[in-house]
Amino acid sequence: MRTWSFSSAGALFFGRNAVRVHLRDAVERLGAKRAFVVTDSILVNAGLYAQTTEPLAALGVAFEMFDRVTPEPGAELVRECAAAARAFNPDVIVGLGGGSNMDTAKLVALLLAHGGDPLDYTGDCRVPGPVKPLICVPTTAGTGSEVSAAAVFTDTANHIKVSCLSPFLRPAFAIVDPLFTVSCPPKVTADSGIDALTHAIEGFCAVANDDFPLPSGERTVYQGKNPLADAMAREAITLVGKFLRRAVKDANDLEARDGMALAATLGGLAFSNAGVALVHAMEYPVGGAVHVSHGAGNGLLLPFVMEFNRPNAQHTLAQLPALLGEPGKDAVEIVTQLRADIGIPLRLRDIGVKEEMLPGFASKAFAIKRLMRVNPRMPQSADEILGIYRAAF
Repeated sequence: MRTWSFSSAGALFFGRNAVRVHLRDAVERLGAKRAFVVTDSILVNAGLYAQTTEPLAALGVAFEMFDRVTPEPGAELVRECAAAARAFNPDVIVGLGGGSNMDTAKLVALLLAHGGDPLDYTGDCRVPGPVKPLICVPTTAGTGSEVSAAAVFTDTANHIKVSCLSPFLRPAFAIVDPLFTVSCPPKVTADSGIDALTHAIEGFCAVANDDFPLPSGERTVYQGKNPLADAMAREAITLVGKFLRRAVKDANDLEARDGMALAATLGGLAFSNAGVALVHAMEYPVGGAVHVSHGAGNGLLLPFVMEFNRPNAQHTLAQLPALLGEPGKDAVEIVTQLRADIGIPLRLRDIGVKEEMLPGFASKAFAIKRLMRVNPRMPQSADEILGIYRAAF
């Protein structure tokens, strides 16, 4: 057996009121006196920024916010946020929000420590050392960014989402408070939740660690399936099957909010070690072109990629129906129905994709080799990926 490893955030606090109870402790342990909070105006208006900064104020920590993060942020917004943070000169960066906010915070922490441009660090393991101390507080239940080593943003010049992967991007502290997700509207809950499921399924169906095809001399964060990532993925899938529909239907179903918050974190732990694969590679050019949310794009593509993977992933796919609470059914059919039940778009044409875009998408996706090699069935050509896009169109 090949040696495998497992990594997470430096420390994880989870539970209702975790921010009020534990944020102060995290800041004290970092010895921080100045905090820069990366968030958005919706969360400011919802009162979550005030709830987050209350423990900071009680501790006498000076803080400033950048509240202009937008969904699927572009490189220019990251540069703007980093410039504002640099002017404030913080000791710690706090990422408050969904994946876009937390990923922007990660990139700001990187740029404050090492300079340069966010596009300088795209790809695998290109960050030269530790970043500015980082605390992530998710307000959605989906991305798992609070525990992951990835930061995704949009290369607007080339119309594609790109990712920076590095063990140095894992936050020093992750504080997951399910009550912070209650204000999510149904669409955000659905998009985030199907994203968590995608992470868990891709991590669970990844190529085995023993067979992971890493070229000699390359470094990577992802390493294929291992027993601990599998355990996290299985539990995340189970929780999504039990709670996602309920969370979308009733924002105040706190048991469902607890379950989905845990599913998102467990999915993040699974994928950020085993890896994400073809679904993500295919979503990046789609999201870069039509600006669909990352979760909705992943959820739309997920069953089509599962079908493509079926010949090489029969054993893992066969385990999914029982985990999702529907034993005896077909995994692809279950995920397809779940998408429909929670309002995820069913076809690429439904989100503004034109048929003539598909060959360009396929070429861009096929070029993302760091994700191709995680997939249990590695596409041999861009035409194979084009076939999946056509099926999803």
